[in-house]
Order: sequence, then C-alpha cells, then structure tokens
Amino acid sequence: MQFSNPIPVKEIAEKIGARIIGDDSLLATGINEIHQVRKGDITFVDVKKYFDKSLKSDASIIILNEKAKCPKGKALLLCDDPFEAYNGIVLEHRPFQPLTRAISDTAEIHPSAIIEPNVVIGPHVKVGANTYIQANVTIAEHVIIGENVVIQSGSAIGTDAFYFKRTEEGYQHWRSGGRVVIEDNVQIGAGCTINKGVSGDTIIGAGTKIDCQVHIGHDVVVGKNCLFAAQVGIGGNTVIGSDVIIYGQAGISHNVEIGDKVMVHAKSGVSKSLEAGKAYFGYPANEARTMYKELAALRHLPTFFANYYEK
Repeated sequence: MQFSNPIPVKEIAEKIGARIIGDDSLLATGINEIHQVRKGDITFVDVKKYFDKSLKSDASIIILNEKAKCPKGKALLLCDDPFEAYNGIVLEHRPFQPLTRAISDTAEIHPSAIIEPNVVIGPHVKVGANTYIQANVTIAEHVIIGENVVIQSGSAIGTDAFYFKRTEEGYQHWRSGGRVVIEDNVQIGAGCTINKGVSGDTIIGAGTKIDCQVHIGHDVVVGKNCLFAAQVGIGGNTVIGSDVIIYGQAGISHNVEIGDKVMVHAKSGVSKSLEAGKAYFGYPANEARTMYKELAALRHLPTFFANYYEK
C-alpha cells in the first residue's frame, strides 16, 4: 500500500512509540508485508529467525522488537509489538468504512457501465466504460475495474485477505490494505471470490476469462488472456503468467509461479512452480507426458506381479 504523501520516519516512530536505529532522515512512501516490499516501504518482523530476511529485503524501514545491526541506508524502529504497530499504521491510512448504502458516494462509475439491481459497490471503487455487473454482485472497497468487464451474479470482488497472525491468544486478523485490479475485457463467472491484497494488489490481467465458483487468493497476479474453469482455487501470493489455462477443480498452492502458456489439467494439485509452455496434471502436478507414462506403467503392475509369483 502506497501513502498519498511521504511520511518522515521520525513521525512514524513517535506515533508507535519506537526508538530509531539508523537513518532518521528517511521518508516512508508505503507500507507492505514482506512478500510485497519495495524501496521506501515500511515492513515489520517479530520472529528472530526472519530478521535477516527482513533486513536484507527492499524495505527501507523495518519495525522490530529486538535490537539489530541496521543496514546502510535503512532505519529500524524498535518497539514492543511490531505487528500491532504495523497494523495500526495500515488502519490509519486505510480506515475501516462500513457501507451505509448500496453504492458508496466515493465510487466512480462510468456512465456507460450497466449496474443491475442489488449490486453493492463499496468506497473508492472505480468502474470503467461498458462494464456489465450483474445482480447481487458485491464489489468491496478500493477495487479498480477496467473497461468491457463482465461480472456475473453472486460474485464477491475485494473480499478481505485470508491472512492471520498466530498468537497465544489465537489468530489476529490483518487489516487488508491492498486492492483488487481487474483489467480490460475480463469476464468473471457467477459465484466467484477474489480477495484483495494484504498490502499489494491482486491483479487479473486483460482478456482473462474466469468460470463460475473460482476463488483467487490475496496478492495473486494473473497475466493476460488466461482461462480458468469452474472451481479452480489459487492460493495467495501466486504469480500466473499469460495465456495460462487451468481446468476445473485444479488447486494452486500459495507462493508459486506458473509460467506463460502453461496448461494445468482438471483436478490437479500444484504445489511447486511450473515451467512455461508445458502441460501438467496429477497430484502433485507433474509434466503430463511423464504422468501418462507412470499411469501406463501402473496398469501393467497386476500382470507383472502375477507373472512374478507364478515363477
């Protein structure tokens, strides 16, 4: 999530009651969790084994709960509860705004867009020209929808990221500070759910077509002209290239990358990144040609063992 204006690190430290270690002249331009950080961002870490990863990340300002050596050009903010500090900053710049009417006063809807009855459109949503949103769709806050987009009945776009911090008291929910961005000429079937990013954007690339009852997790980036059949599920932080086809009921794990022009056959389970230009199926998914050979070999096993024991 990017701030509307840069914020001095001294100001941030004062608000969260932190001590600055390192460069106290820095300006924060955004706040992101570790998977999304860029130069100028704030992030946090409160588990010792992840300190090194955070300190070596692109983040310029790191909130943490133990003293550490500050890398050159960065600032560390030492406080008791980094997660609460981080979440508080996100809430300050992306405050919770409950809906008080079906279409928010802050939504920007192009005059040529068609909005059917019982559609809910949240704060700071933008809907482009010639887009068609069918009845009973919910578009949550900070969703950007391009031109010539079709969203069928019952879909929910911009739902909260399924992202929790585990504590001794239970799971603490993160404030989702990201967005959903749907580019031009996308079609989304009925009953789909697309989560907003934890701090970045969930992106559906131009020309992509999504069947009914598909779920896309937080911070997923989908390329252009992809095709997803019914009941596909895609885990958070996954990056999918362009011209990818995923057939029905395939499951894609979080934090993987799928190359351009990949085909994933129905009911496959993808747990690792997939090389571009190949077909995959099975659980765990592997190259289709390899899996076909393995299945063919398995069909011969009963005859093989029968002949073996006869000897």
